[in-house]
Amino acid sequence: MKLLVINNLASGYGEGAIYDFMRSFAADGDDIYMRCTNGTTPVSSLLSDAKDFDAVIAAGGDGTVATVCYLLANTGIPVLPFPAGTANLLALNLASPLEPHALAKMVRDGQTLDFDMGEICVDGQRFGFSIMAGAGYDAVIMRGAQRGKRLLGPMAYLQSAVANAMPQQSKFTLTLDGRQVQSEGLGVLLVNFSKIQFDITVTHDNEPRDGEFDVVVLKAKTAFDLIPAVFAGLLDRDGEFPDRTDALEIFRAKEVMIDADPAMEVQYDGEATGLSTPFSARILPRATRLFISDEGYSQFKKQ
Repeated sequence: MKLLVINNLASGYGEGAIYDFMRSFAADGDDIYMRCTNGTTPVSSLLSDAKDFDAVIAAGGDGTVATVCYLLANTGIPVLPFPAGTANLLALNLASPLEPHALAKMVRDGQTLDFDMGEICVDGQRFGFSIMAGAGYDAVIMRGAQRGKRLLGPMAYLQSAVANAMPQQSKFTLTLDGRQVQSEGLGVLLVNFSKIQFDITVTHDNEPRDGEFDVVVLKAKTAFDLIPAVFAGLLDRDGEFPDRTDALEIFRAKEVMIDADPAMEVQYDGEATGLSTPFSARILPRATRLFISDEGYSQFKKQ
Protein backbone atom coordinates (compact mmCIF):
# COMPACT_ATOMS: atom_id res chain seq x y z
CA MET A 1 0.00 0.00 0.00
CA LYS A 2 0.95 3.61 -0.47
CA LEU A 3 0.07 5.79 2.53
CA LEU A 4 0.24 9.54 2.98
CA VAL A 5 0.57 10.61 6.62
CA ILE A 6 -0.36 14.19 7.49
CA ASN A 7 1.15 14.89 10.90
CA ASN A 8 0.22 17.98 12.93
CA LEU A 9 3.21 18.50 15.20
CA ALA A 10 1.29 20.98 17.36
CA SER A 11 -1.51 18.58 18.31
CA GLY A 12 -1.93 16.73 21.57
CA TYR A 13 0.94 15.79 23.85
CA GLY A 14 3.66 15.23 21.24
CA GLU A 15 4.21 11.60 22.29
CA GLY A 16 4.90 10.36 18.74
CA ALA A 17 2.39 7.49 18.55
CA ILE A 18 2.13 8.06 14.80
CA TYR A 19 5.67 6.66 14.41
CA ASP A 20 4.61 3.48 16.21
CA PHE A 21 1.70 3.26 13.77
CA MET A 22 4.05 3.54 10.79
CA ARG A 23 6.44 0.90 12.13
CA SER A 24 3.55 -1.45 12.85
CA PHE A 25 1.93 -0.91 9.46
CA ALA A 26 5.02 -1.19 7.27
CA ALA A 27 5.37 -4.37 5.20
CA ASP A 28 7.35 -5.41 2.17
CA GLY A 29 6.59 -3.20 -0.83
CA ASP A 30 4.78 -0.46 1.12
CA ASP A 31 5.44 3.24 0.58
CA ILE A 32 4.74 5.50 3.56
CA TYR A 33 5.17 9.24 3.16
CA MET A 34 4.96 11.65 6.10
CA ARG A 35 4.32 15.36 5.68
CA CYS A 36 4.32 17.61 8.73
CA THR A 37 2.88 20.95 9.77
CA ASN A 38 2.96 22.86 13.01
CA GLY A 39 0.08 25.02 11.86
CA THR A 40 2.24 27.26 9.67
CA THR A 41 2.20 25.18 6.47
CA PRO A 42 -1.40 24.87 5.22
CA VAL A 43 -2.72 21.32 5.13
CA SER A 44 -4.02 21.91 1.61
CA SER A 45 -0.46 22.13 0.28
CA LEU A 46 0.33 18.73 1.82
CA LEU A 47 -2.58 17.04 0.04
CA SER A 48 -2.04 18.25 -3.53
CA ASP A 49 -1.26 14.73 -4.79
CA ALA A 50 -3.46 12.76 -2.38
CA LYS A 51 -5.14 10.98 -5.31
CA ASP A 52 -1.86 9.12 -5.90
CA PHE A 53 -2.15 7.35 -2.52
CA ASP A 54 -4.27 4.43 -1.37
CA ALA A 55 -5.16 6.17 1.89
CA VAL A 56 -4.46 9.27 3.98
CA ILE A 57 -3.66 9.15 7.69
CA ALA A 58 -4.71 12.37 9.46
CA ALA A 59 -2.66 12.51 12.68
CA GLY A 60 -3.76 15.32 14.97
CA GLY A 61 -6.74 16.63 16.85
CA ASP A 62 -10.32 16.77 15.60
CA GLY A 63 -9.69 20.10 13.87
CA THR A 64 -6.80 18.63 11.87
CA VAL A 65 -8.85 15.57 10.92
CA ALA A 66 -11.80 17.74 9.88
CA THR A 67 -9.55 19.85 7.65
CA VAL A 68 -8.11 16.77 5.92
CA CYS A 69 -11.54 15.21 5.46
CA TYR A 70 -13.00 18.44 4.08
CA LEU A 71 -10.18 18.89 1.58
CA LEU A 72 -10.71 15.29 0.42
CA ALA A 73 -14.52 15.42 0.47
CA ASN A 74 -16.23 13.43 -2.30
CA THR A 75 -12.93 12.09 -3.66
CA GLY A 76 -13.42 8.54 -2.34
CA ILE A 77 -9.94 8.62 -0.78
CA PRO A 78 -10.18 6.79 2.57
CA VAL A 79 -8.98 8.67 5.65
CA LEU A 80 -7.89 7.31 9.02
CA PRO A 81 -8.59 9.79 11.85
CA PHE A 82 -5.45 9.05 13.90
CA PRO A 83 -6.15 10.20 17.48
CA ALA A 84 -3.19 12.44 18.27
CA GLY A 85 -5.08 15.34 19.87
CA THR A 86 -6.37 15.90 23.39
CA ALA A 87 -10.05 15.06 22.92
CA ASN A 88 -10.14 12.82 19.80
CA LEU A 89 -13.93 12.90 19.64
CA LEU A 90 -14.18 11.53 16.12
CA ALA A 91 -12.29 8.39 17.15
CA LEU A 92 -14.63 8.08 20.15
CA ASN A 93 -17.72 8.38 17.98
CA LEU A 94 -16.40 5.85 15.47
CA ALA A 95 -15.55 3.33 18.23
CA SER A 96 -11.99 3.26 16.89
CA PRO A 97 -9.12 1.76 18.88
CA LEU A 98 -6.59 4.22 20.28
CA GLU A 99 -3.59 1.88 20.19
CA PRO A 100 -1.32 2.44 17.14
CA HIS A 101 -0.89 -1.27 16.28
CA ALA A 102 -4.67 -1.84 16.31
CA LEU A 103 -5.13 1.18 14.06
CA ALA A 104 -2.49 -0.14 11.66
CA LYS A 105 -4.34 -3.45 11.43
CA MET A 106 -7.62 -1.59 10.84
CA VAL A 107 -6.14 0.25 7.86
CA ARG A 108 -4.62 -2.94 6.50
CA ASP A 109 -8.01 -4.65 6.74
CA GLY A 110 -9.46 -1.81 4.65
CA GLN A 111 -12.98 -1.58 6.09
CA THR A 112 -14.55 1.84 5.40
CA LEU A 113 -17.86 3.69 5.51
CA ASP A 114 -18.93 7.02 4.03
CA PHE A 115 -20.08 9.68 6.52
CA ASP A 116 -21.71 13.09 6.35
CA MET A 117 -19.70 16.25 6.90
CA GLY A 118 -20.77 19.78 7.65
CA GLU A 119 -19.62 22.89 5.83
CA ILE A 120 -19.82 26.21 7.64
CA CYS A 121 -19.42 29.66 6.07
CA VAL A 122 -18.68 32.64 8.31
CA ASP A 123 -17.36 36.06 7.31
CA GLY A 124 -16.59 34.78 3.82
CA GLN A 125 -14.51 31.84 5.04
CA ARG A 126 -15.48 28.16 4.71
CA PHE A 127 -14.58 25.34 7.06
CA GLY A 128 -15.48 21.67 7.13
CA PHE A 129 -16.43 19.81 10.30
CA SER A 130 -17.05 16.18 11.14
CA ILE A 131 -18.49 16.32 14.67
CA MET A 132 -20.20 19.61 15.38
CA ALA A 133 -19.98 23.36 14.94
CA GLY A 134 -21.74 26.19 16.66
CA ALA A 135 -21.73 29.59 18.25
CA GLY A 136 -21.85 30.81 21.83
CA TYR A 137 -21.04 28.86 24.96
CA ASP A 138 -19.32 25.98 23.16
CA ALA A 139 -16.93 28.41 21.45
CA VAL A 140 -16.23 30.08 24.81
CA ILE A 141 -15.32 26.66 26.26
CA MET A 142 -13.06 25.81 23.31
CA ARG A 143 -11.19 29.09 23.56
CA GLY A 144 -10.83 28.80 27.33
CA ALA A 145 -9.44 25.27 27.06
CA GLN A 146 -6.67 26.14 24.59
CA ARG A 147 -3.93 26.84 27.13
CA GLY A 148 -4.61 23.86 29.36
CA LYS A 149 -5.18 21.10 26.79
CA ARG A 150 -1.65 19.70 26.82
CA LEU A 151 -1.47 19.65 30.61
CA LEU A 152 -5.03 18.65 31.52
CA GLY A 153 -6.29 16.85 28.42
CA PRO A 154 -10.12 16.57 28.29
CA MET A 155 -10.35 18.04 31.81
CA ALA A 156 -9.33 21.39 30.31
CA TYR A 157 -12.78 21.62 28.71
CA LEU A 158 -14.51 20.98 32.03
CA GLN A 159 -12.30 23.56 33.74
CA SER A 160 -13.17 26.09 31.03
CA ALA A 161 -16.89 25.34 31.37
CA VAL A 162 -16.78 25.94 35.13
CA ALA A 163 -14.69 29.10 34.73
CA ASN A 164 -17.30 30.52 32.33
CA ALA A 165 -20.41 29.54 34.28
CA MET A 166 -22.32 32.75 33.47
CA PRO A 167 -21.89 33.08 29.70
CA GLN A 168 -23.53 35.58 27.37
CA GLN A 169 -27.11 34.97 26.25
CA SER A 170 -28.43 35.98 22.85
CA LYS A 171 -31.62 36.01 20.85
CA PHE A 172 -31.36 33.73 17.80
CA THR A 173 -32.89 33.78 14.37
CA LEU A 174 -32.56 30.30 12.90
CA THR A 175 -33.41 29.61 9.26
CA LEU A 176 -33.83 25.84 8.91
CA ASP A 177 -34.30 24.63 5.33
CA GLY A 178 -36.03 27.94 4.61
CA ARG A 179 -38.22 27.94 7.74
CA GLN A 180 -37.49 30.70 10.26
CA VAL A 181 -37.49 30.04 14.02
CA GLN A 182 -36.90 32.47 16.89
CA SER A 183 -35.21 31.32 20.09
CA GLU A 184 -32.75 32.43 22.77
CA GLY A 185 -30.10 30.94 24.99
CA LEU A 186 -26.38 30.39 25.55
CA GLY A 187 -25.56 29.03 22.12
CA VAL A 188 -26.45 26.91 19.11
CA LEU A 189 -24.87 23.60 18.03
CA LEU A 190 -25.01 21.89 14.63
CA VAL A 191 -24.51 18.22 15.42
CA ASN A 192 -23.31 15.54 13.02
CA PHE A 193 -21.68 13.05 15.41
CA SER A 194 -23.32 13.46 18.82
CA LYS A 195 -20.78 12.23 21.40
CA ILE A 196 -18.60 14.75 23.23
CA GLN A 197 -16.12 14.58 26.11
CA PHE A 198 -16.76 12.02 28.85
CA ASP A 199 -18.89 9.93 26.46
CA ILE A 200 -21.88 12.28 26.77
CA THR A 201 -24.38 12.24 23.89
CA VAL A 202 -25.74 15.69 23.08
CA THR A 203 -28.79 14.32 21.23
CA HIS A 204 -30.71 11.05 21.54
CA ASP A 205 -29.22 9.42 18.44
CA ASN A 206 -25.82 9.33 16.79
CA GLU A 207 -26.69 9.40 13.08
CA PRO A 208 -23.86 10.87 11.00
CA ARG A 209 -25.05 9.20 7.77
CA ASP A 210 -28.64 10.50 7.60
CA GLY A 211 -28.02 13.68 5.57
CA GLU A 212 -29.20 16.15 8.24
CA PHE A 213 -27.95 18.13 11.23
CA ASP A 214 -29.42 18.07 14.68
CA VAL A 215 -29.69 21.80 15.45
CA VAL A 216 -29.50 22.25 19.22
CA VAL A 217 -30.29 25.50 21.02
CA LEU A 218 -28.81 25.72 24.52
CA LYS A 219 -31.84 27.28 26.21
CA ALA A 220 -30.29 27.49 29.67
CA LYS A 221 -29.59 30.85 31.31
CA THR A 222 -26.44 29.66 33.12
CA ALA A 223 -24.02 26.78 32.70
CA PHE A 224 -25.46 25.20 35.84
CA ASP A 225 -28.87 24.97 34.16
CA LEU A 226 -27.30 22.58 31.65
CA ILE A 227 -26.32 20.05 34.33
CA PRO A 228 -29.59 18.04 34.16
CA ALA A 229 -29.16 17.71 30.40
CA VAL A 230 -25.56 16.56 30.93
CA PHE A 231 -26.70 13.85 33.34
CA ALA A 232 -29.36 12.79 30.86
CA GLY A 233 -26.62 12.44 28.25
CA LEU A 234 -24.52 10.32 30.59
CA LEU A 235 -27.44 7.96 31.13
CA ASP A 236 -28.44 7.78 27.47
CA ARG A 237 -26.06 5.01 26.39
CA ASP A 238 -28.45 3.35 23.92
CA GLY A 239 -30.59 6.29 22.81
CA GLU A 240 -33.40 5.09 25.08
CA PHE A 241 -33.33 7.89 27.67
CA PRO A 242 -35.31 10.58 25.84
CA ASP A 243 -35.47 13.44 28.33
CA ARG A 244 -32.88 16.18 27.72
CA THR A 245 -34.91 18.61 29.88
CA ASP A 246 -36.06 22.04 28.75
CA ALA A 247 -32.42 23.19 28.64
CA LEU A 248 -32.12 21.92 25.05
CA GLU A 249 -34.34 22.69 22.06
CA ILE A 250 -33.65 20.37 19.10
CA PHE A 251 -34.51 20.80 15.42
CA ARG A 252 -33.49 18.98 12.21
CA ALA A 253 -32.25 20.57 8.98
CA LYS A 254 -29.95 20.16 5.97
CA GLU A 255 -29.22 23.86 5.47
CA VAL A 256 -29.01 26.34 8.32
CA MET A 257 -28.49 30.06 8.83
CA ILE A 258 -27.86 31.43 12.32
CA ASP A 259 -27.91 35.02 13.48
CA ALA A 260 -27.52 36.12 17.09
CA ASP A 261 -28.14 39.38 18.94
CA PRO A 262 -25.68 40.11 20.45
CA ALA A 263 -23.24 38.30 18.16
CA MET A 264 -21.51 35.10 19.34
CA GLU A 265 -18.16 33.55 18.49
CA VAL A 266 -18.15 30.54 16.14
CA GLN A 267 -16.27 27.23 16.53
CA TYR A 268 -16.03 23.99 14.56
CA ASP A 269 -14.70 20.64 15.83
CA GLY A 270 -12.97 22.30 18.76
CA GLU A 271 -11.36 25.09 16.74
CA ALA A 272 -12.14 28.57 18.05
CA THR A 273 -12.27 30.67 14.87
CA GLY A 274 -12.21 34.17 16.34
CA LEU A 275 -15.11 34.92 13.96
CA SER A 276 -18.68 35.75 14.96
CA THR A 277 -22.25 35.21 13.83
CA PRO A 278 -24.02 35.33 11.46
CA PHE A 279 -23.05 32.09 9.73
CA SER A 280 -24.55 29.56 7.36
CA ALA A 281 -23.98 25.82 7.15
CA ARG A 282 -24.98 22.86 5.01
CA ILE A 283 -24.68 19.11 5.25
CA LEU A 284 -22.43 17.29 2.77
CA PRO A 285 -24.08 13.85 2.55
CA ARG A 286 -21.67 10.92 2.90
CA ALA A 287 -18.83 13.10 1.64
CA THR A 288 -15.97 11.57 3.65
CA ARG A 289 -14.76 7.96 3.56
CA LEU A 290 -13.32 6.78 6.88
CA PHE A 291 -11.62 3.61 8.05
CA ILE A 292 -13.75 2.01 10.72
CA SER A 293 -13.57 -0.79 13.26
CA ASP A 294 -15.88 -3.80 13.33
CA GLU A 295 -17.75 -2.25 16.26
CA GLY A 296 -18.19 1.03 14.43
CA TYR A 297 -19.23 -0.74 11.24
CA SER A 298 -21.94 -2.65 13.10
CA GLN A 299 -23.16 0.56 14.71
CA PHE A 300 -23.37 2.73 11.59
CA LYS A 301 -23.84 0.39 8.60
CA LYS A 302 -27.63 0.21 9.04
CA GLN A 303 -28.08 3.99 8.88
